Amino acid sequence: MSKDSERITRLEETVAYQAKTIEELSDQLAEQWKIVEQTRAKLDRLTERFLSLEEQSLDAPAITRPPHY
Repeated sequence: MSKDSERITRLEETVAYQAKTIEELSDQLAEQWKIVEQTRAKLDRLTERFLSLEEQSLDAPAITRPPHY
């Protein structure tokens, strides 16, 4: 092979490797985004639950000492 042909082959191999790497990174990013969205949804549900419990605790009567104290 000539130098130009070898150089083109190396460049094509490099481009193919980089394209594969970009695709793998894209897949990983998509997977991580799904996890982030699931975590965000769980956090939203927990926040709502916490606020609901907090509201219920505000309606509870105050804790007082028993009469024999």
